[in-house]
Amino acid sequence: DSLPPARYTETLSTLLVWIQQAESKLSGPQVAVAEYEIMEQRLRELKALQSSLQEQQKGLSYVSSTVEAMGRKGPAEVSQRYRAELELMLSRWKRLSAQLGEQNQKLEELLSKLQRFQNDSKTLKKWMAEVEVFLKEEWPALGDSEALEKQLDQC
Repeated sequence: DSLPPARYTETLSTLLVWIQQAESKLSGPQVAVAEYEIMEQRLRELKALQSSLQEQQKGLSYVSSTVEAMGRKGPAEVSQRYRAELELMLSRWKRLSAQLGEQNQKLEELLSKLQRFQNDSKTLKKWMAEVEVFLKEEWPALGDSEALEKQLDQC
């Protein structure tokens, strides 16, 4: 009664492998990227990882409830060992979940800023092109005060 069922061992192993893979995906170097498409791809990857985290929640709940049940049935030292193992996994899970949420939020903010910057850059380039055309226009004759006044207003 004090030993966990086979499903527990399989689920625990699956969760630990998943946590390890997720931690390695999140621990990669955080590079500032100025290409919107690359940043969007990274955000999609993070959201897929977050979705996977939610799917793995079932397994975590099963492992937790199994450890609790074993604690009520078995000897204290065996129960203690499984609880310690569970606590270690839960702390990694919480840290991973928090880190994933932070990175998602930060990347969404950066994407928003980059989009605004790109829009502002387009507007500025368009304005500069218009100014370039204006500056290359022929100047009116000195005696044409109406044309000079119009050009002054444009300036």
